[in-house]
Amino acid sequence: MAEIIMEKQCVKESGSVQSIHRALSILERLSASDEGLTLKEVAAQVSLPPSSAHRILTTLQRQRFVRFDQATMCWSIGVQAFLVGNAFSRSRDMVALSIPFMRRLMLASGETVNFFMLDGSEVVCMAQVQSQQMVRAISRPGGGAEMHRSAAGKMILAHMSDEEVAAIITRKGMARYTDHTITTQEALIQELARIRERGFSVDNEEFFTGLRCIAAPIYDETGSVYAAVSIAGPTSRITEARTQAMGELVEICARSITSEFGGSPTASKSRPGHSLHYPTARLS
Repeated sequence: MAEIIMEKQCVKESGSVQSIHRALSILERLSASDEGLTLKEVAAQVSLPPSSAHRILTTLQRQRFVRFDQATMCWSIGVQAFLVGNAFSRSRDMVALSIPFMRRLMLASGETVNFFMLDGSEVVCMAQVQSQQMVRAISRPGGGAEMHRSAAGKMILAHMSDEEVAAIITRKGMARYTDHTITTQEALIQELARIRERGFSVDNEEFFTGLRCIAAPIYDETGSVYAAVSIAGPTSRITEARTQAMGELVEICARSITSEFGGSPTASKSRPGHSLHYPTARLS
């Protein structure tokens, strides 16, 4: 009798875990949609019958994790999901701490500044200070990017072991986006070695033709790379001739954030003699 009760309990717990997994999958799909999704679209994206998807959505709606727009018949992320997600930013204040330095970098470089953190096998934009230029690069905070084709991603990869890099490549692949995208592991390893030597990384039109990005590492208190700060702008402004000077500006910003947060680069990565203050004039 006891065995039967335990078996029923295990089945019940297994069903509860499955329901949680389905609910989280729905929240992930809704968070990726700016316009919201119809019930049919939600069900298709999470591979559930519409009746099952609707039951989960109404449960989430009662807790304000999702909301339903009767005018468009679409479901979207609710206010409670924002409140829960915002708790992550409160748990570590590095993003908020970085904003003043990012603003200074935006003014010094004239370009959009992004703050990226590692999330599994990709980097996610956690914060952004937009350029004041009419033509500027914009990445939606919360959006992810494959590591092999982004400056921030390559910077973080450059501080991983070869085994960790290989594991990420195996999981995510190396899709080609432009003629400049690195698509082989051998070429990527060579690029990562150059990044370690140079101190900053460059996305040289590897995701979008006409867009160039430059990133530098932010270290935590153990000397590990915790995040990366980057600038992004059109190649007409971030020219190859200006890459070195712009890279040095990004490095200054990254070291300033590292210092303010109490982080410390390893001795082999540190570069003594650089000021943590920006030039008073913008690069021309």
